Amino acid sequence: MASKTCSSCLWTIRRGSPSLSGISRLAVARTFTTTSTRYADISGSNAATASPALPTIQKSKILLPSSFVTYQAFSITDVMYKECERQAKYSMPEVADEADIPQTEEGEDLGLGDTWWHTDVGLKPTFSTWSQVTMLHMYLLTTRLRCLPKGEAQMWQQVLLDHFFADAETKMAVYHNMHTRGVRNKYLKDLFIQWRGLLAAYDEGLFKGDAVLASAIWRNIFKANEETDIRQLAQIVSFMRKALQDLDALPYDKLGVVKFGSPSEEGDIVRLKSPMLNLPFQKLPGADSRGRK
Repeated sequence: MASKTCSSCLWTIRRGSPSLSGISRLAVARTFTTTSTRYADISGSNAATASPALPTIQKSKILLPSSFVTYQAFSITDVMYKECERQAKYSMPEVADEADIPQTEEGEDLGLGDTWWHTDVGLKPTFSTWSQVTMLHMYLLTTRLRCLPKGEAQMWQQVLLDHFFADAETKMAVYHNMHTRGVRNKYLKDLFIQWRGLLAAYDEGLFKGDAVLASAIWRNIFKANEETDIRQLAQIVSFMRKALQDLDALPYDKLGVVKFGSPSEEGDIVRLKSPMLNLPFQKLPGADSRGRK
């Protein structure tokens, strides 16, 4: 359900643009300070096809305060983030004493989870698993957000990232009893470093090929576990390629209704035998007469 605008927010928007005096409701979730101005088109409906209460990204025509665009970004990226967050969602068991919380061999709190990543892949329902899988899906959205108009792309990416870190800090405090802010900040800084490294690793994989992308997934998601099932790794690579293709074809004003599939859907494709396996090595594309690349 769309959130209501407080009177002070509406007053700020009206003050920045008198032409908005007829607007009575906006899908706004957070107040931001008005800075520079941006362009947006409010002539169309704020409702996306798949969800009547969901605002869509608007094309640029009418001069509005930047706070209006930021309101949209916050509201829409909140929906986008929740789609990423639910992929490896977990919960913590109720215990009488913190000491009774089960832990992994690495010392992480062990929770409860029943997603594909937990049941089929065998990843443990921990904060680490949740954060890495969530960041993988956020990366997919980030590649699409990079294509937004110049001047807005960075802001949309930042707001999406803000949702993640706010949720991560909440989980640290509620699920893992990290009540000291200094301790949480330390883990959040480490998480940010992981995010930056993940961006570079997955970008390199998209550019250099599936083998490099699989290696990046193996290091981040599977923690370089040598017992990783290569078929599941291939499913994730195929899933990422398919998701990127779908996002590339997604209209600009439908980014707020993104729905990810599951890597399990790529199982049949991964099990298909490549025709290249029937060719002698010397005849593979890119190989010279001596069989070298």
